[in-house]
Amino acid sequence: MRYSSDHKSETRERVLREAASEIRAKGPAGIAVAGIMARAGLTHGGFYAHFASKDELVAEAISAMFVDARGRFDRGLAETDPRAALSTYVEFYLSKRHRDSRERGCPLAALSSDLSRLGDEPRARFGQGLETLTHWIGKALAGLGIADPDREASSMLAELVGALSLSRAAADPAQSDAILERSKAAIALRYGLAE
Repeated sequence: MRYSSDHKSETRERVLREAASEIRAKGPAGIAVAGIMARAGLTHGGFYAHFASKDELVAEAISAMFVDARGRFDRGLAETDPRAALSTYVEFYLSKRHRDSRERGCPLAALSSDLSRLGDEPRARFGQGLETLTHWIGKALAGLGIADPDREASSMLAELVGALSLSRAAADPAQSDAILERSKAAIALRYGLAE
C-alpha cells in the first residue's frame, strides 16, 4: 500500500516529537530507536524509511526542539511589547513547571552537557538553535534600548540555561527553588523587567 507524501511527513514529525522527548529526558546516548518507533505507533523496521541513521534522527530531533522553543518565544514577542515578551519568557524559563518538564523543556539545558559526545551534525544543529535563540533575545533587548543587545542576549541565555540546569541538579527542593527565584529576580532587575 502506497501512502501520500503528507502521510510520510506526518509520520516523520510524530517520530521526531517522540525522539525529542526521549532525548530531553535521557540524553542522546540513552535513546532507543525501537522504543521511539513503538511510541510513534510504528515498527522498528519503518525507521529507515524516514532516517538513514540514529545520528540523523538525533540531528533532526535537535532541530525540531529548537523550532518548538523558537515558536514559544515568537508567540510571546508577536503578541506584546519586548519588555512583556522577555518578562514572560524569563518567567516561563525559570519556572518550577519548566524545571520539572525535561521531556518538553529547552534543548539548551537538556543537551549542553552531552554535546561534546555527539557528532558534527547534531552539534551544528545545536549551534544553529543557540544562535537563533540568542538573536531573538537580542532583538527583544534592542527593543528595550539595551546597549550591545547581542552580548547581553548571550549573557542572559547563559544565565537562564545555567540556573535551570543547576536547579534540576539540586537534590534539596528548597535550594532548587531558590536558584530559580534568585536568577529570575536578578535578570528582571538587570533588564528592567520587574513591574
